[in-house]
Parts: sequence; structure tokens; C-alpha cells
Amino acid sequence: MTMPQTLTHLEALESEAIHILREVAGQCSNPALLFSGGKDSLVLLRLAEKAFRPGRFPFPLVHIDTGHNYPEVLAFRDRRAAELGERLIVRTLDESIAKGRIVLRNPNESRNRHQSVTLLDTQEEFKFDCLIGGARRDEEKARAKERIFSFRDEFGQWDPKNQRPELWNLYNARIHPGEHLRAFPISNWTELDVWQYIEEEGLELPSIYFAHEREVVVLSGGALLPVTDLTPVPTGAVSVRKMVRFRTVGDISCTAPVLSGARTVADIVKETATTEITERGATRLDDQTSEASMEQRKKEGYF
Repeated sequence: MTMPQTLTHLEALESEAIHILREVAGQCSNPALLFSGGKDSLVLLRLAEKAFRPGRFPFPLVHIDTGHNYPEVLAFRDRRAAELGERLIVRTLDESIAKGRIVLRNPNESRNRHQSVTLLDTQEEFKFDCLIGGARRDEEKARAKERIFSFRDEFGQWDPKNQRPELWNLYNARIHPGEHLRAFPISNWTELDVWQYIEEEGLELPSIYFAHEREVVVLSGGALLPVTDLTPVPTGAVSVRKMVRFRTVGDISCTAPVLSGARTVADIVKETATTEITERGATRLDDQTSEASMEQRKKEGYF
């Protein structure tokens, strides 16, 4: 008698994610996969390869560029999409600003919360009925409320009280004209799961995920402000050079590095397994105010 095969923890997560990707492809007529070049979207790319290769992906890759992204991450994004031979659609906040769709209160404010406008305009431009993202429930309390198939109304808004049950891994992708879905295949993964999967699969990453020396300012709460043209040294502050890495990658104006000596994925796995600080709690400066809170941004159409 053949004994049933028992999946490892990562194999079970991978199997679930592949199932979700195939459900999106089977139920949605015009989906797209959000790809920034960051670690979570790179995991999604590998999962899509396993779900659909040797054929082409049944969806394009889409990135909403704030215009304030780290150049090494954008270069990696372009190279990875080219290596896969998949279509990459890029829309920028600069285009939305030029059209008057986004009005900044001052030129130096964080653009992160304004991405919703460009994202929803892109969704409308291409008539995407589902946007696949790499959000995980362990990242932040608002993300923990999200369904795997997250319903968005005709205005692109998310209402946590108006979501569909997902019993027995059954997903409902039926929508009315003007509505769309967000699908999150790695919702049930943790940051540690992501890094262990990256290690197991041998995935290449942008260099800023690994320890390197960088000029930073230590803010009053302990967060590190990277010194760049967009984020100069605040008046009265002093910068120092530290060995740091980025746990998450986003808009320069709101993404902080952490002190680290981890130069390999194995080092990062060990570091992640022992940290007591959440990923976004340590690195996302814009999650600290109610105006830019994740839940509020999601209600406005954010990822």
C-alpha cells in the first residue's frame, strides 16, 4: 500500500499559491500581476513559472512607479521581466501629476499614499478585472482582514465588511461591470516563509536586500532615514555610516533600512527567525500616521 505523500510547510504554501494563480487565470478574463522587483513579487514570479510554464503567463506584469523608487530595484525589475520574456507595463505617478490627477501639497512629500490614483487609472485603462499582488496577512493588521480574493467596488474601494466567504478554498471571482478583484496568493505566508522559499529556490534579488554600508540618520524613534537626494539630512541632525539592509523595498521617502550584517539569504533567514520587530513596523515610516494608515489607503484603492 502506497502511503500518501506529506507536503512540507513550504510545499503546502507553494501548492496553495499555485492553485490560487490558476483560479485567477481560469475565472478572470483579463488579470495582471503587480511586479515591483521586490522580494514578494519575485516569489510570485517563481510561483507563476511553476503554475504556467512552459507556456507564457496568462497575464502581463504591471508596476506603479512612484518616481521615487530605488534605481537598483527598477533596473532589476526590468532585467527580470526581460529574462522571463513577459510583458511589463509601467505607469508612473509623474504621468498622473502631469495630468492633474494627483496634486501634491509639496514637492517633497511621500508619494506612497498617492499610488492608488495611478493604480486605479491603470486598471481602468487596460480593463483589468483582477490584480494579483504579493501582500501577506502577517505584514500589517489591515492586511490581515483581507480575503485571498479581495472584492473592490466600481470606485476601486475596499470595504472590509463587504467581502466574500472563502470556505474550503473555494473562490468567487464573479463581478459586475466596473468592479474588480485583488488576488493575494501568498496571503498565508510569513516574512520568514518568503525568505526560506527564496533560499530554497535560489532566487536572485536586488542588492539592497543584503547588508551594505549606507549613510543614514538615526531618527528619534530609532528608525533609520537613508540619506538621498530625496531624503537629505534633516536640519540639526547628523548622519552616520552604518551597515544596513532593507527588509522591504518601496518609495525612498518612506522606506527605512535596518541595521544588519546579513550578506547572504541564509544570513537573512537566521536574522528574520530571531527578530522581534515586524517587517513594516521596522521599515515603513508612512505607516505611523493615521492619515496614511494602511487601512485608510486600502479603502481608497491601495494595493
